[in-house]
Amino acid sequence: MTNRVRWGVLSTAKIGREKVLPAMQKSEHCVIEAMASRDLASAQRVAKELGIARAYGSYEELLADPAVEVVYNPLPNHLHVPWTIKALEAGKHVLCEKPIALTAEEAKQLLAARERSGKLVAEAFMVRQNLQWIRAREIIRAGTLGEVRAIQTFFTYHLLDPGNVRNKAEIGGGGLMDIGCYAIATARYIFGAEPTRVAALIDRDPAMGIDRLTSALIEFPGARHLTFVTSTQLAPQQRVTIAGTKARLEVLVPFNAPNDRPCRIVLDDGRDLFGGGATPEDVPAVDQYALQGDAFSRAVRGEQALEFPIEDAILNMRVIDATFRAGASGKWEVP
Repeated sequence: MTNRVRWGVLSTAKIGREKVLPAMQKSEHCVIEAMASRDLASAQRVAKELGIARAYGSYEELLADPAVEVVYNPLPNHLHVPWTIKALEAGKHVLCEKPIALTAEEAKQLLAARERSGKLVAEAFMVRQNLQWIRAREIIRAGTLGEVRAIQTFFTYHLLDPGNVRNKAEIGGGGLMDIGCYAIATARYIFGAEPTRVAALIDRDPAMGIDRLTSALIEFPGARHLTFVTSTQLAPQQRVTIAGTKARLEVLVPFNAPNDRPCRIVLDDGRDLFGGGATPEDVPAVDQYALQGDAFSRAVRGEQALEFPIEDAILNMRVIDATFRAGASGKWEVP
């Protein structure tokens, strides 16, 4: 395909070099043109490993590259908004990793930057491109579950390294920002609505200051509930259960979905407690990062609308903010 969108990447972040970029290199609409790092040798090494044409020793050099149309920003959380704005001002479209900002108020700066630049900007929630989530929403909209009233999400991993950016509270580390954002985004996706209030319990690591265990109850219109648990210091686990009046749907690997085998969702009518009413469905294997890159690239080319613009990211950030407030106040908080 000769009209592929030309991408540049800010930093040699692990998620980029191991997940996002290899996927995009296999996609239909993307080509990775350039890699930038504050360490030129690091940029050159990763560019060579991935077969990327150009490497730069500063982010500014990449933003000045006229061949780059879109910037992928996987920098640490506190650098999302500043460098996304710089990229927009340099005339680049931007796909920025989640969470889009440290607060919703900070994220609002991107609205003005988008209007000034006339370029697209979005948050990289790849799971909403995955066929298993699209299929889950189809099942729900068909009425198979009856009235969907509750979603329960569990997402944990175990990480004690104080040098890891996820364990640095001052730059936006912690479980709620890193993985709680997925629980919120997917519930908003499934319910098709915005929350009305939030209650939360948050336990912080005494040395690092990050939230290491967060549990939240989030109410949506119509007395629909999301409950979730996220932790950076529990045994790794992921599971989402979507409960309706007729049946429930389980998404078995909801977030770090594999790209080399089908994803499985399970519909259970609840006829017994031993799975007698369970019907598994294998959703074809896809690479959600490739689909994400292609969707943004098609929007850049004007071939389709951007399904989740920056306004969606700000709404998600408002719920994260309210969850932090609720954990501190011990009261219900309104996003």
